[in-house]
Amino acid sequence: MRRPRFARHNRRLALTLLLLGLALCIWQAARIAHEQALASLGDDARNELRLSAANLKGYLLRYDYLPLMLASRESVKRFLAAPAKQSPMPLNLQLDRFRFTADVSDVYLLDREGTTVAASNWHRADTFIGQNYSFRPYYQDAMAGNEGRFYGLGTQSLERGYYFSAPVWLDHTAPDARPAGVVVVKILLDRVEKGWSAQNAEFLVTDHENIIFMASRKALRMNALQPLAPPQRRALRETRRYAQKPLDASGIRVERTYRDNTRIVSFAHGPLDEGRYLNLTHPLPEFGWNMHILKPLDPVIRAQWLAALLAGGLYGVVALGGGITWQRLRLRREREAFAERERRTLARARDELEESVERRTRDLTASNRQLSAEIEERRRAEANLRQTQDELIQAAKLAVLGQLAAGINHELNQPLAAIRAYGENARRFIELARHDQADANLEQIIELTHRMADISAQLRQFSRKSSERQERIAVQYCVAYALRLFQSRLNSGRIRLEQHLPDAPIWVTGDLVRLEQVIVNLISNALQAIQDTKTPELSITLTAGREHASLCIADNGPGIAEAHLSQIFEPFFTTRAPGTGLGLGLSISARIMEDLGGHLTAANRPEGGAAFTLTLPLAPPPEAEPETLPHA
Repeated sequence: MRRPRFARHNRRLALTLLLLGLALCIWQAARIAHEQALASLGDDARNELRLSAANLKGYLLRYDYLPLMLASRESVKRFLAAPAKQSPMPLNLQLDRFRFTADVSDVYLLDREGTTVAASNWHRADTFIGQNYSFRPYYQDAMAGNEGRFYGLGTQSLERGYYFSAPVWLDHTAPDARPAGVVVVKILLDRVEKGWSAQNAEFLVTDHENIIFMASRKALRMNALQPLAPPQRRALRETRRYAQKPLDASGIRVERTYRDNTRIVSFAHGPLDEGRYLNLTHPLPEFGWNMHILKPLDPVIRAQWLAALLAGGLYGVVALGGGITWQRLRLRREREAFAERERRTLARARDELEESVERRTRDLTASNRQLSAEIEERRRAEANLRQTQDELIQAAKLAVLGQLAAGINHELNQPLAAIRAYGENARRFIELARHDQADANLEQIIELTHRMADISAQLRQFSRKSSERQERIAVQYCVAYALRLFQSRLNSGRIRLEQHLPDAPIWVTGDLVRLEQVIVNLISNALQAIQDTKTPELSITLTAGREHASLCIADNGPGIAEAHLSQIFEPFFTTRAPGTGLGLGLSISARIMEDLGGHLTAANRPEGGAAFTLTLPLAPPPEAEPETLPHA
């Protein structure tokens, strides 16, 4: 009786060890699969969050220059100078056209008291005209002389929007100067949210008060991540940022936090209370926001169960193989007494093993197919991400159109000044009965208006990747034209002009109007730099090498600070006083030269002053060259 009892004890011990080993194997495999799947899900979520944050930031920041550009328009300043004597309808129509062109929600103008005096929605029942927005931070920031930003619900439309504002100055140089009004541009946020809804994740954007004002799920909007304290609610009511919304708590619960700020969350109530989510946060310091992503943990749970099943099946195969081996050894020792039973047992065990292996093989084959499908799906997702990145880069290139539009006013100043001078001289010649000279001045005015029309037309051409007007250009003609624009200013300022231009024409390939625009801009900057110099000098030197021609425009002004040389061609960088320039002239000139196949450089002269050098590829001369060239 001892041996059967001892055998039963050994079998129980072996069974217990097998079960413990099975449980340990399944637990360990599930834990490793959970960690790997969670890390992979975190990487995907981090990439999606980073890309969505960049898309949101790019969408908002491409509009921030619009209020400043509108505030510099003469029509806006003239209206604010005497609003009671003018009809607001022309300005309303202009703002409405600008709203349609810029693809924004609303554009409106506030006076010093914060009352709307002109708006693009003048024809709607919920128009802003007559409404006072002095309580809005964007009005207060602009009246303090700064550019304002604000986000919240509209008091009339109750639509979520982001607001950009800029002050309108009538006379910025006065000691007690104060803005005459504020230009406000409003954009809606729904377009960004529509893109989020197509992804397999939930996106939230919260402000510094943890209010969810943007979300891919509509039910989450206008809720608070955590319950708000009474002082927070009072502060929000004062700015009317979220109107009368109750701002209830979203019900989010943090179940676990990892070292890299990754969290596992769930919701106590609401539209997302059916599961658990992986939560990541990306800060947006430009706006004082945080962007959150919630990825469902379903892939992690599936991977965990699949690993557990595979581990259990593999353990079963190994355990079965070990049991068969042990059984064969045992049967070999007892084959004399149990030969017939051994054959039956082995046959039955072999059949069971083949059936089990066949079943496991089918399971493994199905699992491999599923894994292959998931790998292909991830490859497609990566291809979509690359395509989205390329589209964002192309959108950033098209943003240069806004900078060129803002700089068109700057580029037309010199032709307008020349037209004014020619007009005044023509009137004087008519009074003196010198009709030939008056006719010559009028001819110059007609030519300048044609040039201004060509400069305005280049806004459409600049959207193309390269210029379509490639022609041979004699650089001396461009210089002569540019100096003719500044002839009155050169004479009145007693400026010494030195020209080192070859007699034979130097031909380059490019766009005549755009090259003249660059030369005019550089000469204008040089004259601006030497206006306070006792003995102002302007030097223009043209040389030609084997493949390129170089035009150097130099002055003896104060030069360029060394700290500014690396920033001189950046958009909106300027060393002039506020209100005298947008900092777009050199940036646009550099882009024009790159489009023409050349480049623009800046340097300080050893003897003092600055020198800007244009370099363009040479072109073969035409069959018949002019014998003489014009000189200013």
